[in-house]
Amino acid sequence: MLTPLDIENKRFAKTIKGYNADEVDDFLDQVTIEYERYYKENAEYKNKVERLEKELEHYKTVEHTLQNTLMMAQSTAEDIKTMAQKQADQIIEDAKIEAQKMVEEVNKDEIDVRRKTEELKKQFNVYKAKMEALLISQLELLQEDKTEGE
Repeated sequence: MLTPLDIENKRFAKTIKGYNADEVDDFLDQVTIEYERYYKENAEYKNKVERLEKELEHYKTVEHTLQNTLMMAQSTAEDIKTMAQKQADQIIEDAKIEAQKMVEEVNKDEIDVRRKTEELKKQFNVYKAKMEALLISQLELLQEDKTEGE
């Protein structure tokens, strides 16, 4: 690639019928100045492009990292949701089992209370029958004593 220094240092051989050396030098000076300006701009643009490509690569890396993080977060959220659902299901199942045990215990207690109530009723009827028999026998004794006393 031709540099501004190459243009500045370029010398042409002089001939008798050649161009006016001052005009050629002035023109070359103008070309050198313009070319140097474009050369610097081009170098700046190359540096800028290189810097922007590095930034782009950095942002692509950040984007990739964010995508991976997002995917991990989504996966973790799904895992947590699944685990929470399993725990909720287990809690409900445990509560159902506990409630069933409580119902069975209440039913058993009810049966015991009914059995004891029936037993007490029978005992009361037996006691009532004994008292009735005792009262009848006492009444008979009193009537015998009354008939004997008359």
